[in-house]
Amino acid sequence: MFGTQGIGLVVSIILARLLLPAEFGLIAMLGIFLGLAATLINSGLTTSLIRTENLDEEDYSTVFFFNLGVSCFLYGLIVLLAPYIASFYNQPVLTPVVRVYSITFVINAFSAIQVTRLNKCMDFKTQLKVSIPSLVIGCTVGVTMAYMGYGVWSLVWSAVIQSFASAVQLWYFAKWKPLWVFNIEKFKFHFHYGIKLMFSGILDILFTNAYTIIIGKFFAPAQVGFYNRAESLQMFPVSAINSIIGKVTFPLFATIQNDDERLKMVYKKIMQMVLFLVTPTLVLMAVVAEPLFRLLLTEKWLPAVPYFQILCFNGILYPIHSYNLQILVVKGRSDLFLKLEIIKKILTVVIILISFQFGIYGLLYGSVIGSVLCFFINTHYSGKFLNYTAWQQTKDILPIIFVSIGVGGLVLVSDLVLKNYYFIDFFRLAFGSVLGIILYISAAYLFKLSSLFELITIAKRQ
Repeated sequence: MFGTQGIGLVVSIILARLLLPAEFGLIAMLGIFLGLAATLINSGLTTSLIRTENLDEEDYSTVFFFNLGVSCFLYGLIVLLAPYIASFYNQPVLTPVVRVYSITFVINAFSAIQVTRLNKCMDFKTQLKVSIPSLVIGCTVGVTMAYMGYGVWSLVWSAVIQSFASAVQLWYFAKWKPLWVFNIEKFKFHFHYGIKLMFSGILDILFTNAYTIIIGKFFAPAQVGFYNRAESLQMFPVSAINSIIGKVTFPLFATIQNDDERLKMVYKKIMQMVLFLVTPTLVLMAVVAEPLFRLLLTEKWLPAVPYFQILCFNGILYPIHSYNLQILVVKGRSDLFLKLEIIKKILTVVIILISFQFGIYGLLYGSVIGSVLCFFINTHYSGKFLNYTAWQQTKDILPIIFVSIGVGGLVLVSDLVLKNYYFIDFFRLAFGSVLGIILYISAAYLFKLSSLFELITIAKRQ
C-alpha cells in the first residue's frame, strides 16, 4: 500500500503541475456518481463474503454474476444520464467524460470477487504484484497524455487503463474463475445482510460528496479543483496508514468476533497505533502547508492551502470512524450500521444548511465539527458491544492529540522564524519535518504513550 500510495502521490504531483485546477475539478464533480455506482455494484455482498465463515464456489459465483449484471445496467444508465449531469454543473465537456470514465464500473466488477477472496485470505502479496504494475501503467498513460496536452482526458484514460490492467492481472494471479451458476438461496442470504450496508454506503457517498456538489454547483470548477487537491493530499497519510491496517483489521475482527474481550483489546491497540501515526503527520503537514504546496504543486495551487489546513484536522478522527463501524459489521448488526448512517446524515444536512451561509470556509469548518460529533455517534453502539464507551475511547486518544498539537505549535513558531529570514521552501520543509519527528518521539517517550512502545516492540520482532 505504501508503494501504491507513494507512486500515486508522485504522479498526482506531476499531473497537478501539468494540468489546471479546473481540470481536476471536473473529475472531482463525478465523485458522487462514481461512488454511488461502486456502492450499488457491490451492494454489501462482498463484505458479507468476507464475514461469512463457511463459503463454497457457489457463493462466490453468485455474487460475481450479480455484480457484473448490476455494473452493466448502471453503465447504460450513466450513458443516458450523462447530458443531464453535464447540464447540472453547466459543463458540457462532462458528457463524454462521464461516458468514458464509467467504463471502469464494468471492468472493476470483473475483478471484485478476486480481490474479495484475496482479502479474506489476507493474501496481500498477490495484491502487491497486481496493484503496483497496474498503477505504473495507468499513471504512465496519464502523465504522457497530460504532457501532450490532452487535459482532463489524461485523468480519464489513466483511470480506465489502470482498472483494465488490474483486472487482467487479478484474473491471472488470483487463480479463480466463476462457475456458471447463480444460487438464489445464497444470493438472498448475502443480499439480506448486504442490503443495509448498501443503503449505508449510498448515504455515505451522497454526504461525503455533498461539499463537492455544492462547491461545483455554486462556485467555479477551479474552486472544486482546489478543494479536491487539498482533500486528496490531506487523505494521503490517512489512507496510506488506514488502508494498510484496515485491510487486515476487518478479516481479523471477523475471526475473533465472538470473543468480546479480545476484540476490545485488539481494537484499542489498533486505534491508538493508527492515531499515533496519523495525528502528528496531519498536524505537521498543516503547519508547513504553504511551502509544501508551493514546492510540490507550484504557486497556482496556493489557494488550496487554507482548505488543506482545515481538512487536516478533519482527517484525524477518520480511522476511528472506520474501526467503530467495522465492529458493528463483524457483529452482524448491519441494521445498526444503517441506523447510525441515517442519524449522521441528518446531522450533516443541518450542519451544511447552517455553514453554507458562510461560504466555502464555513462548509469546511462545519465538516470538522461534524466529524467530532460523528465520533460520539459512532462509538455509542460499538462501545456497548465491547464495553468500551465513547468517554473511555476519548481518554485513550486525547494524550496523542494533545502531544501532536503541542509539537505542531513548536514547529509553527520555528517555521515563522525561518520564513522571516526568507529560507527556501525545501529547507523549511526539511527542518520542520526533522524537528517535528524528534520532538514528537521525545514527547511520546516522556509522557509514556503506549503506542510508541508497541511500535518499538513490533520493530524488534522484525
